[in-house]
Amino acid sequence: MTSGTALPQPSALDEDAWDDLLSFIEERRVIPIIGPELLQVSTDKGPRLLYDWLAEKLAARLNVEVSQLPKPYTLNDVVCWFLGARGRREEAYVRLRSILKDASFEPPRALQRLASIPEFDLFVSTTFDPLLESAINSARFNGAPTTEVLSYSPNRVADLPSERDRLQRPVVYHLFGRLSASPTYVISDEDLLEFICALQSEHLAPEKLFHELEHNHLLFIGSNFTNWLARLFLRMAKRQRLSDPRDVGEIMADDHTSDDERLVSFLQQVSVRTRIYQGAERFVDELHERLAARRPPAAPAGRAPTALRIIPPVREMPEHAVFISYAREDLPAVQRIKASLEAAGVTTWFDMDRLESGDDYDRMIQRNIARCSYFIPVVSANTQRRLEGYFRREWSYAIDRARNMADGALFILPVTIDGTDAVQAQVPDKFRALHITQLPGGEVPAAFAERLRDFTQARQR
Repeated sequence: MTSGTALPQPSALDEDAWDDLLSFIEERRVIPIIGPELLQVSTDKGPRLLYDWLAEKLAARLNVEVSQLPKPYTLNDVVCWFLGARGRREEAYVRLRSILKDASFEPPRALQRLASIPEFDLFVSTTFDPLLESAINSARFNGAPTTEVLSYSPNRVADLPSERDRLQRPVVYHLFGRLSASPTYVISDEDLLEFICALQSEHLAPEKLFHELEHNHLLFIGSNFTNWLARLFLRMAKRQRLSDPRDVGEIMADDHTSDDERLVSFLQQVSVRTRIYQGAERFVDELHERLAARRPPAAPAGRAPTALRIIPPVREMPEHAVFISYAREDLPAVQRIKASLEAAGVTTWFDMDRLESGDDYDRMIQRNIARCSYFIPVVSANTQRRLEGYFRREWSYAIDRARNMADGALFILPVTIDGTDAVQAQVPDKFRALHITQLPGGEVPAAFAERLRDFTQARQR
């Protein structure tokens, strides 16, 4: 760092950064990591951060002399004083559990907004409370306890039940333990030190979880990590030098990071894929509003409410499905195409994961194209711009299959979502000989959907 050089203070994301983030969320390539700054709860004295309220209540329950604690004091301060006064360590956890169980707080608004984002299927929590899973159960399952809850402990390593794309329900993973009467969760700096050391051990790390953290974009929302803990946690999650080139990045949205000049300097000069946003709750509000603006408009009155419902694609392609091939930047329009065709009775499939690497993945795509009923390549300004991309390999596989078909047999049905000129389009010659249907913004005319439905039904007979 050059002496005297002022680094720009980050406070928000530019439009390109927001567009990238929203696209990655729509592709289910983002994992939110939730911290205590989002836990704003309603108490008898007004809104409070949960951990501040718990520190006050625990101090009273353990008879801690708060006048001897720093101001404002924390849970760690309370626990340290109690241990220094020869208190039993286990008693703090029992009392804390009782306090929180008796409180029965409603999930904070910020957690409810995050829970309402269906693309988030794996949440990592750095807190021990049950408010996040309560928010998800409320938003998605009418309050039924359906969310899968896992928690880490150095003495009992719990991992994800499967790879993320095979999870059957949303998962909340408490990385620093979950509320219990036992000392199996973090309430002090000493606890945190033990958990961090254990998580870095090859034999004590939850391997499937860390694989997902390493290969996905991360949202650190409301964390209370101090300077070096933030650096250590980032390094632990990514499992490589932060200055090394990598395809995924992180956003740290909280109320304190941007005020730490040394941490900001480190992130901007070393961990260049890490972005900073000032304000945890403000970030959640802006994220929620921007995602809502990208969703398809609500169905008009009198129209079936499920007509434009976004149906997430399943991992395995159903029999006789229509294969949709697209560039990842066009996902919102492709989702609208899928929703409209499904509403008309046409079974469709596309791969939302967009792994774009690996022999197993490639074989799966070839197999699906070999057995799909029809193949829809989505042509757009994005496919024009990207002269390389996995979608072009999919196009090639579809053309290979078409070579074995009789002249005039209908299989490839190219569409464009933004008026891209069919004559000038960067597409295979085989596509040029076919009619390219205009589906502006992914809006599907009823005639097109009905015709495709008739085709697929005829092929199944």
